[in-house]
Amino acid sequence: MDDELHMKAALKVARAAMDAGEFPVGCVITYKGKTVATGAREHSRGNFKNELDHAEMVALRRLSELPEKFDAAQLVVFCTMEPCIMCLGAIILSGIRKIVYAYEDAMGGGTSCDLTALKPLYSDDNISIVPNIMRSESLSLFKSYYADPDNDYWKGSLLAKYTLDQ
Repeated sequence: MDDELHMKAALKVARAAMDAGEFPVGCVITYKGKTVATGAREHSRGNFKNELDHAEMVALRRLSELPEKFDAAQLVVFCTMEPCIMCLGAIILSGIRKIVYAYEDAMGGGTSCDLTALKPLYSDDNISIVPNIMRSESLSLFKSYYADPDNDYWKGSLLAKYTLDQ
């Protein structure tokens, strides 16, 4: 129940990003059930697509700017799309132990990586990953995004085809 409540908030952030012409990924970070930081995908349009401003990275940056201190193990990341390898690494390095996502990233999702096969810094196996929370709602956003001819981010990609074929 709480997962859906927070995913609804992430979907709202993603819709706002899409309304601004950005790729519809939203992220909400909670602490003890309360939202403490949010982020949306930035710079996915224009002449130079910035691949550093993923929703999770934006939310983690905002979290780091807060004056409060948090027990990272009690933070939860909610994403409308499965985190990529970069974002997964940043979440792990932040000490966050739970990730909840809505829609799988068939092209670049990182949560299926075998963390135990990685170097010690990343190999913590205490991370809980919960997929498919409000998947259909997130899928609908991505379908709308790719159906709009003005949106060119990853247009024609495996992810676009995978999304539109559903």
